Amino acid sequence: MFANKTIIVTGASHGIGNSIATHFAAKGARVIGLDIHPVKIDQVEYRKCDVGSFSEVITTFKKIHDDYGAIHALINNAGISTFNSIWDVDENEWDQVLNTNLKSVFICSREAARYMTEDIRSIINMTSTRAFMSEPNTETYSASKGGIFALTHSLAATFHDQEIRVNSIAPGWIHTGNAEELRDIDHQQHWSKRVGNPSDIARACLFLSNPDNSFITGECLTIDGGMTKKMIYEH
Repeated sequence: MFANKTIIVTGASHGIGNSIATHFAAKGARVIGLDIHPVKIDQVEYRKCDVGSFSEVITTFKKIHDDYGAIHALINNAGISTFNSIWDVDENEWDQVLNTNLKSVFICSREAARYMTEDIRSIINMTSTRAFMSEPNTETYSASKGGIFALTHSLAATFHDQEIRVNSIAPGWIHTGNAEELRDIDHQQHWSKRVGNPSDIARACLFLSNPDNSFITGECLTIDGGMTKKMIYEH
């Protein structure tokens, strides 16, 4: 299904993005990872690109098309987070988070759609459960992720005539470090009885990109072990 298909993953050098890239590569896909600090990982071709820059994205996607032809799927995963007091957030921090997390989804999706002329035609955007629930001092990150949630169904509406499906994934707690860092209480507070890991998100990307699931578009899949449905009261 994904053999020899061109799959682009932004923010693919580490964590969730790296897991997504390697899962698609294991299915035989030609995976191109875009990152501002690319690293070399087997089976994934990395290209340096600031995905928050219109000019760099336009140039990079055209070059990918020139090299390989049609783009089949895009996973917009690139993201950064800063959790500072609202009184300390400056314009540079605001712009950096919004450009990396939200602006990148718009411009990468547009340029990928320009070259989605064959099958699969899937775009997946990484939002967050913080688009729907918050802790204090998370304004920049929450704004960017809420924007991605809304942008997803807007893009799905715009691209439906091209038969391009656009969906988002809202991860909850996905641990990208050493499992030994986690406490038992971290796991037990989830209905799933465990904290998530990057492969949980990667497998969902494979599912949403599968043409057999073409009836799913404009949707957001929450993957959080049940935490956003859990009522938490002190008794």
